[in-house]
Amino acid sequence: MAEKITLVDGVLHVPDEPVIPFIEGDGTGRDIWKASVRVMDAAAAKHGKKIAWKEVLAGQKAFDETGNWLPEETVEGFRDHLIGIKGPLTTPIGGGIRSLNVALRQLLDLYVCLRPVRYFKGVPSPVKSPEKVDMVIFRENTEDVYAGMEVEEGTPEALQLIGYLKEAFGWDIRIDSGIGIKPISRTGSKRLIRAALNYAVENKRSSVNMVHKGNIQKFTEGAFMNWGYDLVREEFSDVAVGWDDCGGKPGSKILVKDSIADITLQQVLTRPDEFDVIATMNLNGDYLSDALAAQIGGIGIAPGGNINYVTGHGVFEATHGTAPKYADLDKVNPGSVILSGVMMFEHLGWKAAAADIITAMEQTISEKIVTYDFARLMDGATEVKCSEFATAIIDRL
Repeated sequence: MAEKITLVDGVLHVPDEPVIPFIEGDGTGRDIWKASVRVMDAAAAKHGKKIAWKEVLAGQKAFDETGNWLPEETVEGFRDHLIGIKGPLTTPIGGGIRSLNVALRQLLDLYVCLRPVRYFKGVPSPVKSPEKVDMVIFRENTEDVYAGMEVEEGTPEALQLIGYLKEAFGWDIRIDSGIGIKPISRTGSKRLIRAALNYAVENKRSSVNMVHKGNIQKFTEGAFMNWGYDLVREEFSDVAVGWDDCGGKPGSKILVKDSIADITLQQVLTRPDEFDVIATMNLNGDYLSDALAAQIGGIGIAPGGNINYVTGHGVFEATHGTAPKYADLDKVNPGSVILSGVMMFEHLGWKAAAADIITAMEQTISEKIVTYDFARLMDGATEVKCSEFATAIIDRL
């Protein structure tokens, strides 16, 4: 019998048949959802589990049916059922919502964008040693320039703000400037870094690296780094230690270190095995997660999750766009949603089912049974449709 997932004393209680809301997504989302849900259902069934899927609407489909890009019923569906999954969504052009994905994250306070990045054997990659890439990115999801606090150039609001900043702080800003505000809070920074540290402890990871641009933005990104080191000393001193407090020799503890964002983008290419868990702010995390995805085969197989570890809410999602020119052609790679389903299963505690999908997907790719995006880069590949790729994975479960 289908039941809701609940949170009791900070722990998710997951029935054998949980109700999980889903958004199929726009454009290619329709194809990849149909393929992905078959894989998730097959893996769950193998372990005596079943999912009662509950469709909720967002994006183009929601607008066509309700006149609203993000109906309140959808937000309430995710809020009420705690855990959900979604495909890619169209961002309305000229509409009131800057981004449907960002809106969902902010409305549900999903402060962690979790992006594991690992290599699957056989996937074509532009780098020499993609197998060295095994990182988990914790990207802060609610602050930074993505908070959307902007005023447009030439508006009365912009002129008023420019005048105020000149009068109050002596800041000379060109009169024809648009202005954005970049909030980075102690609260937001610490809860993000706390989640990264807890993950590192629970998964026996060796290090947590705080990526920032604090050499220039000292009171926002520099503060993020300082608050992180404070947190290690205040709450994690028994299991973790900062670089300066141990000279880079943590012993049996998790090493917490930091690096400047621009050099990090170079070092994840040249020394990827030196990075493990990464904690960073919104904009840095956006750049970094996509750059890392390129190293292991592209954003088409990059999963993501948006999580609030305090309230128990989580929405797992495809990290790529809608690619409307390929919509309804049964062509694109469903890997991003399938692997987001793996993340969701792991989050639910269905670790055996998650591991089975990983093994089956890896075997399928190693046998060179792939969709067009990989087939065109692999010698001797068998190109299959989106649905056929899902079938191949199910056959190997």
